[in-house]
Amino acid sequence: MADQLRVPDAPAAEGLAAPYDALLLLSFGGPEGPDDVVPFLENVTRGRGIPRERLKEVGQHYFGFGGVSPINGQNRELLDALRKDFAEHGLDLPVYWGNRNWAPYLTDTMREMAADGRRRIAVLATSAYASYSGCRQYRENLADALAALAGEGVAELPEVDKLRHYFNHPGFVQPMIDGVLAALASLPQEVRAGAHLAFTTHSIPTAAADTSGPVEEHTADGEGGAYVRQHLDVAQVIADAVRAETGAELPWELVYQSRSGAPHIPWLEPDICDHLEALHGAGAPAVVMVPIGFVSDHMEVLYDLDTEATAKAAELGLPIARSATVGADPRFAAAVRELVLERAAAERGEPVERCALGLLGPSHDLCAVGCCPARGPRPAAAGADSPYA
Repeated sequence: MADQLRVPDAPAAEGLAAPYDALLLLSFGGPEGPDDVVPFLENVTRGRGIPRERLKEVGQHYFGFGGVSPINGQNRELLDALRKDFAEHGLDLPVYWGNRNWAPYLTDTMREMAADGRRRIAVLATSAYASYSGCRQYRENLADALAALAGEGVAELPEVDKLRHYFNHPGFVQPMIDGVLAALASLPQEVRAGAHLAFTTHSIPTAAADTSGPVEEHTADGEGGAYVRQHLDVAQVIADAVRAETGAELPWELVYQSRSGAPHIPWLEPDICDHLEALHGAGAPAVVMVPIGFVSDHMEVLYDLDTEATAKAAELGLPIARSATVGADPRFAAAVRELVLERAAAERGEPVERCALGLLGPSHDLCAVGCCPARGPRPAAAGADSPYA
């Protein structure tokens, strides 16, 4: 692990965020009532020609939770945690929030930031790993927002820089380690020592996985490129930490959830429910589901794991527990502060020691040309190919 960037206590941190004058929390968004569900899904699937009746069927996941996705509330909690951490460390950096698919919409937030005089913005996406939907698409959203502001006649567009992938930052990983230990402790004692760890993340098409990350990390054989490699590295770090804490070498595997799309297109497998059936058939005494691919307990976690997968385990008679996501953990808020300050120092041309666990080391600051390529020719901000550099 590289040494952490050493951040002075307040008020000595004042000025260390330069050249940045704001942080933007960029997220997916979600409905906040039953009437929002179908319009939200229309936003998510725009351009794919999915009938409204089909969207109503998909929306049953949300209707089962009162039509409310927890993601917006969780983002509000993270905003509060970030502002609290920044204030406690003397970091005078305002934090804004914008979404891809629901209010507050990114373009509206960018318009507000421009009106407030923000000219250099650091961007934290609520996706820790390299992939098209988790990185490049957010960069496309930023480019769309900047184009909209330019079309409205905004004279001076803000410059945006997306912070690096933080999948292996200790402030992201350590809360997950603690979550696994707590989940293990919740299992019956007689099955705890033999429990299997099922590290879960969002399934994506294998073609998209193979071209995730920089071009030199792309694969062509279904191995999953940087997306799979990064998840495997984090899973190993967590499994090693659990072994060190408990003395038990728990079997583990990376599995997937939340598949969508046409059935003839290959997606990453195995699915979590299929994996549970296989483990039960092999005599596994218990399973801990570890959602390492998700920052917070949003709908994919609550429905696909806490509802569907938990029901499958009950059907099998397989003891199961689910570990917590990072959410608004103060250690994650501190990690975001460190990511901002390390990027700011790098932009000022100062040497920076970047914090990372595992074998892959810290991720790149600037997405190169060809990194997580687009499905079609669309401009993307905050990268080497940005039209807004």
